[in-house]
Amino acid sequence: MALTTRRIVVAVMLALSAAACQTEDKKPEPRFVSDARPAFVNKESRYFIEFRSRYALSYGHSYVIFGRAGQAGEMIDPEVAGLAPATASTAPYVLGHFLPVPAETGASDGDLEEEYRSASWRVMLTEAQYKKTVAYIRQLKVKSRFWQASIYNCNAFVADIARSMGYKAPRIWLRPQQFITQLREMNAG
Repeated sequence: MALTTRRIVVAVMLALSAAACQTEDKKPEPRFVSDARPAFVNKESRYFIEFRSRYALSYGHSYVIFGRAGQAGEMIDPEVAGLAPATASTAPYVLGHFLPVPAETGASDGDLEEEYRSASWRVMLTEAQYKKTVAYIRQLKVKSRFWQASIYNCNAFVADIARSMGYKAPRIWLRPQQFITQLREMNAG
């Protein structure tokens, strides 16, 4: 009985991983900016979090960028948080579709390059909202030590951040561009 249960669990995990890879990305989506709670946002506190996806050699990557915004909306000293296998090698990435592999939670190659952005949603925050969100991100980075494609992937990491802010999050098995687009559509009105 236990062997049958294990086989079913493995088959379901493989099916979920494969299903996430079957769709194609759209052309890059335009940038979307919304004030999370406009009544609380003022001109003096120009903080933001931006939920993003980017193209990659695989099916893409989702992550967040956060920091202060300048007068024209430009990012000032942005920080990046995302979850990915802790290596540039493809072997742990492939293995991570079956077993958890060590993860890193910082910036990865291409995160700040505009030509790779596939979707984004920027939310403007007050200083208090920003500090609360950043504190949560820092805690999440400390406890997120493993990546596994069908259980805890980059979308799951971003979903945890969004839910900590009171947002709804789509299912984690979407391609990153679809995940960020649905996250925005579910919460931006």
